[in-house]
Amino acid sequence: MYTIDNSNFKFDKNIPPALTLPSGSTVKFITKDCFTNQITAENYEDALSGDFNWDQMNPTTGPLSIEGAKPGDVLRVEIQSIALTGEDAVLMTGKGLGACADHFDKLETRVVKVRGGVVEFSPEIQIPIRPMIGVIGVAPQGEPINNGWPGDHGANMDCKEIIEGTTLYLPVFVEGGLLSIGDLHGVMGDGECCGTGAEMPGEVVVKVDLLKDCKLPLPFLETGDRYIAIYSAKTADDAIQGAVRNGVDFLMANYSMSRFDAITLVSLAMDVRICQIVDPLVTSRLEIPKKLVAGFKK
Repeated sequence: MYTIDNSNFKFDKNIPPALTLPSGSTVKFITKDCFTNQITAENYEDALSGDFNWDQMNPTTGPLSIEGAKPGDVLRVEIQSIALTGEDAVLMTGKGLGACADHFDKLETRVVKVRGGVVEFSPEIQIPIRPMIGVIGVAPQGEPINNGWPGDHGANMDCKEIIEGTTLYLPVFVEGGLLSIGDLHGVMGDGECCGTGAEMPGEVVVKVDLLKDCKLPLPFLETGDRYIAIYSAKTADDAIQGAVRNGVDFLMANYSMSRFDAITLVSLAMDVRICQIVDPLVTSRLEIPKKLVAGFKK
């Protein structure tokens, strides 16, 4: 297995690949937390008033270049494992961050323990871990994009369904695709309402395949029982509508449905969910149960 262990702070076609490998390769990405491991159990009360470097936010590991990947192709990223490292998770919220940003005078942090498969939020509240990837994406064709932004290149989507055992499909905009991964969470609720999940470093093992002539609305996620169309936009309304339109397009292209059948089926039996509301763009998703469409002709 190949391993990548470095840090970048933007998705940029000009960043040289850390590795170049053939389609079908398996790679371990060793990641830092979203604060580049600057906040610890020992310094968290004073971290933001000291030498905290705000330019080192949301680091990703990579990029990985896949041989033969050209613009218009698709990377199929099978997430084989997510292993959190250490016993500390960092939480942050406060002024300028999250849904309650106006209720705080400053940013506040806390470090909580992650042991025995739970986040020890308090003596009374133990939250089972559900490790997920917050940032995963490819280099855009145009100008570099900060890791904090989601978009059609993937990146900071903060979709809590990007977990072990799922498969993410990403577009290729530049030669090699240039896949990068970071921002792991021990657990996170839909919305990421305070501005963070349980932020932790870790190791992600993925298998990456190059697909030619793959027609999917991208980014697109496949789980054991669902297809998930993902979309990011400036407002929640636009993000939701984009996710629904992408899901409808998927149903029409893959299950011989008319647009009327697809949108009415979505309305009757499928769920729209918010991934996150705290990044520069809002991310939403439409979840399509596989068993619901299994009887349709492909």
